[in-house]
Amino acid sequence: MGSRPGSAGTAEHNWPVRELVTGARRIVVKVGSSSLTTASGGIDDQRVDNLVDVLGGLASGGREVVLVSSGAIAAGLAPLNLPRRPRDLATQQAAASVGQGLLIGRYAAGLARHGLTVGQVLLTVDDVTRRTHYRNAYRTLRKLLDLGALPIVNENDTVATEEIRFGDNDRLAALVAALVQADLLVLLSDVDALYTGSPADPSSRRIAYVESDEDLEGINIATPSKSKVGTGGMVTKVEAARIATGFGIPVVLTAAPLAGPALAGDEVGTFFRAAEHRPTARLFWLAHATAPRGRLHLDPGAVTAVVARRKSLLPAGITAVDGSFAAGDAVDLVDAGSGAPVARGLVNYDAVELPALLGRSTPDLAAELGPGYEREVVHRDDLVLL
Repeated sequence: MGSRPGSAGTAEHNWPVRELVTGARRIVVKVGSSSLTTASGGIDDQRVDNLVDVLGGLASGGREVVLVSSGAIAAGLAPLNLPRRPRDLATQQAAASVGQGLLIGRYAAGLARHGLTVGQVLLTVDDVTRRTHYRNAYRTLRKLLDLGALPIVNENDTVATEEIRFGDNDRLAALVAALVQADLLVLLSDVDALYTGSPADPSSRRIAYVESDEDLEGINIATPSKSKVGTGGMVTKVEAARIATGFGIPVVLTAAPLAGPALAGDEVGTFFRAAEHRPTARLFWLAHATAPRGRLHLDPGAVTAVVARRKSLLPAGITAVDGSFAAGDAVDLVDAGSGAPVARGLVNYDAVELPALLGRSTPDLAAELGPGYEREVVHRDDLVLL
């Protein structure tokens, strides 16, 4: 689909879009299943070759490229005579186990034409939500780039379960972009840009630039993927863009056939401006790359202390505890009145310890139980507002 006249978001801006794109040294590119496969589910050689040639040109030109590629399940459909993406987990995992090898083999053969070696990196949620695994994933990707290889990342669909999976590779791509401290994230799909309405509606206009969430007000982005092989939609892509731009990484959203022009800085797709101030990697990890193991319910005074005054959370302000967690795990801090999460932090107590401490002051606890109980439940340095 080509861009339409009268694109939205084309007002004057003082940030050099073309220079930000063409000057990016380390680039993460995410491609969806529907951009790689035929309607029946097999790998589309021409589509893969087109993408490979773009990425190969970037890498051969001295830029570092990480590809986050969907398509393992989709690539396994045709060989297993499956007419559409299966709904049950066991068949999805079987399709992934067949398709992942086919997909990575196709990439390896294509990128070899450009003199490039690929490295396969299969991740689960634990690999980017547990701090030690997160660091290990970073070291692996960093070493592959240092050795001149092109890492190809996908969720490990053969072992992921419904309870521990990303659900889509858009969020995974945003987390990988932050993990490798990329200069640019490119989200490729079967839609050429973000629109003011359904892309099929002739009255919809392309949104060329997104500087903040205010630019998305009144926009209907709840458009799911119509592909038989994909899982994502525009909502997941916009959320991924929010995650990446929040870490200071600009994002380009466009269709896979426009990858070349987009990476050349041409006026295609939608460009999301990055936040000016990049948060510390630790707080970013806490906000976006952790799965909370429990919930601490806060009274109004504690909510004010944590949110407005940026104070540590003490036992006196907690009314209830949910979940099973150990000291050091991430937990959500929720407003006891509304049930809405207001912050996330690393807890200093096990779940079994906390109920006996609720509503009590730290001096009283220290006097009765010892100085070790004078510590905060969540220290302000281990806490990020949501």
